Amino acid sequence: MIEKPKHHFKSLPKGTWKRLKDLQRRRRFPVEDIVQDSLVDHEAGTLLLPIVHRSENRSHTGAIPKKPKDADQDQSCRITELRFRQFHRDIRTHPFTDTNVERGRKQQDTEVEEDIDNMPSDKDNQETKPLNNNNSNGSGGSASSKPKIQPKYSIHRDVLTHEVVIKQTGYAARDKSIPSSLRSCWQSWSFFSLFTGIIPILQWLPQYSPRRDLAGDIIAGFTVAIMNIPHGMAYGLLAGVSAGNGLYMAVFPVLVYMFLGTSKHISIGTFAVASMMTLKVVETYATVDERFGPPSVVNGTSLLLANATAGPPVDQITHLEVVTSLALTVGIVNLLMAFLRLGTLASLLSDPLVNGFTTAAACHVVTAQLKDVLGIPVNRYIGAFKIIYTVIDVIKGVPNTNLVNFGFCVAVIVFMTICNECLKPCLSKKCRFPLPAELIMVIGGTLISKWFNLNQEYQVNLVGNIPSGLPEPVLPRLDLVPKVAVDSIAIAIVTYSIIMSMGLTFAKKHGYEVRANQELFAMGIGNMVGGCFSCIPMACSLSRSVIQDQTGGVSQIASLVSASLVVITLMWIGPFFSSLPRCVLAGVIIVALKPMFMQARELKKFSKQGKLEMFTWISTFMCVVLIDIDIGLLIGICISLLALYIKGLKPYSCLLGYMPESPGIYLDLNQHRNAMQVPETRIFRYSGSLNFATSLFFRRALYEAVGLDKMPPKKASSSASNSNSPSRASKSSYSPVSQNGGKVIDVTDSSFKMLILDFSTLGHIDVAGCRTLTDVSKELKARGARLLLASPVDRVYDTLVHSMALSEGPFEIFPTLHDCVEYANACRTA
Repeated sequence: MIEKPKHHFKSLPKGTWKRLKDLQRRRRFPVEDIVQDSLVDHEAGTLLLPIVHRSENRSHTGAIPKKPKDADQDQSCRITELRFRQFHRDIRTHPFTDTNVERGRKQQDTEVEEDIDNMPSDKDNQETKPLNNNNSNGSGGSASSKPKIQPKYSIHRDVLTHEVVIKQTGYAARDKSIPSSLRSCWQSWSFFSLFTGIIPILQWLPQYSPRRDLAGDIIAGFTVAIMNIPHGMAYGLLAGVSAGNGLYMAVFPVLVYMFLGTSKHISIGTFAVASMMTLKVVETYATVDERFGPPSVVNGTSLLLANATAGPPVDQITHLEVVTSLALTVGIVNLLMAFLRLGTLASLLSDPLVNGFTTAAACHVVTAQLKDVLGIPVNRYIGAFKIIYTVIDVIKGVPNTNLVNFGFCVAVIVFMTICNECLKPCLSKKCRFPLPAELIMVIGGTLISKWFNLNQEYQVNLVGNIPSGLPEPVLPRLDLVPKVAVDSIAIAIVTYSIIMSMGLTFAKKHGYEVRANQELFAMGIGNMVGGCFSCIPMACSLSRSVIQDQTGGVSQIASLVSASLVVITLMWIGPFFSSLPRCVLAGVIIVALKPMFMQARELKKFSKQGKLEMFTWISTFMCVVLIDIDIGLLIGICISLLALYIKGLKPYSCLLGYMPESPGIYLDLNQHRNAMQVPETRIFRYSGSLNFATSLFFRRALYEAVGLDKMPPKKASSSASNSNSPSRASKSSYSPVSQNGGKVIDVTDSSFKMLILDFSTLGHIDVAGCRTLTDVSKELKARGARLLLASPVDRVYDTLVHSMALSEGPFEIFPTLHDCVEYANACRTA
């Protein structure tokens, strides 16, 4: 006697267990000798045994007597054994037992295993087998899944033209007039939204939670300040000014961006590429290096001596004056870009362009540090091929290398590499606070320089005087603004693209918005304020931004903490770093440039994307390295725009055919082998834009696809006779395919009577494009064919209607491609 399993209490239908017990009770009684032996003795067969009992075993009431406890079945009886097996087989194949629930089949309790084995399986049915093999579970077997619902539908309506749809839907073209634009702008204008939009800190500061966010911002700000001290000093020297000017970058532009910027995680301050571009401008226009006293030497000639021999003396221009005027000019360019809503201008700088430019700029940075690494004097060059001339001078000066200076720099590079590659990854797993390797080297290098008197004993060049306190605000020289205007445009675009790309990266990670034009406004004000406080053009650092995010920074309050610590350093600790050797900062810069050099590995990825991407990267890199930074950047932008134009000049186009099994679905004939071409009709799909620049390609692609230039013009009489009395074969050559499949017609005739242009993927068309359509329509009429336009978007339809008002066309327009095909079929067979 089997027992009812507990886990079936809720899953079994009502009355199921009662039926199962009744099935067992029917198999318990012994069979007398009146029942003939069955020849079926295996489980695979069908066993039909009647239940017959002796009359004396029944009571007068007709009830079945209970089986005595000692009346066990005789297992030696063949019939009893077969019944016993049949009973267990019924239990095993019952739909509500444990062994068969997984099969998902509901069978009657009298079915046997032979019927189950002979039933067709879903696995063997080719009609239900999916096209892909994604129906397996994790173990590699096929998982049971519900069959996909494939509903059928049928639409019965008249063929609609686009004019009928316009009238029925109440379509109204968008008002493009200036009064309408001004009215909509005035209705959406709000003074409070404008004020909070200009100063974004008013939006996020009321939602700031000190209990939740302040601890992370303090830790992140302290960490970024530790990195800002060596980076500011190093990149300040790289830009051609003192180390103190680089430290000022961590204070004034940072505070301005905290109020006006929209990114919460980037670290504003110095950046290697911006410092290198600034150095190029400084070397071009500066005549006096106030850091060391003697005049600058450019191309091996003293500028003051050249000016004295050429004529009357001119006004002396210091490095700091050029830098401050450049920062002011870059700020003005940023504000003009924000006013003109050019925030999307950075999207013109493609990834291959930015990658190749920054990698080449890193080569310029390393070349500028070679003189500090070797401790030798090197002439400064300007113009094309200056990096080649600098490398040649460095090679010539290798015999005069200061061994103490070189050994100290190599030790710094080795220590920084070990910290970055080994110690920092290990400590990051145990502590959120990163190892301040740069600060350790700066402090250690300063102490070693003081203890061993490296400047006087071994002629090791030092950083120089770093004044204590903050600089006084001074207006930059305005007469230098026109001179540095051209260079400031390139610096403004590069720094904006760096800040915007970093801001978008962290905004996507943390789920907030970075506004492009507001970033331009914040950069403009930050650069103008920084120019008044002896700062170089602002940018952001990748390494510091990543550290600020990883250490728990959630807002620009971390930048406020970092700026406060830098101010403390400038007020009391600044003069301590005057004895820092320049070779230490050179080693810090070289190690920090490793990620920029590792970007060269992306060239393999760009080569897989396309030849134009690879050509853009190589050309930008070579032009920046061999010619100069600004000229190379300009050439790279031109090549990137040319590649963009080439891609847009050749949009996608193809001929479409229909599916024989499903009407109304049209596919590319080149990609789908079983798609059939509509008889005497050509369907041409064109993607992209149809304007004055792409009209020639559109015409060439259309002629090559449909063979329009190979069709001879037809005479008027023959064309009229063909149109008035079409052949019987043309009438019956095409009929709409039924929903369940139908006759597949193969068209071998190259001529056609209808040309359908599918404009569902056409994004824009101008009057020149409409004129091209008019010319195509006239050529088709001369060859006895018609032009039909299908499924244009609203803005394309507006342009088509506007062009028809200007005597172009007329055009026959339909809302869907299937409407157009059915209309063409009806006209052809009429």
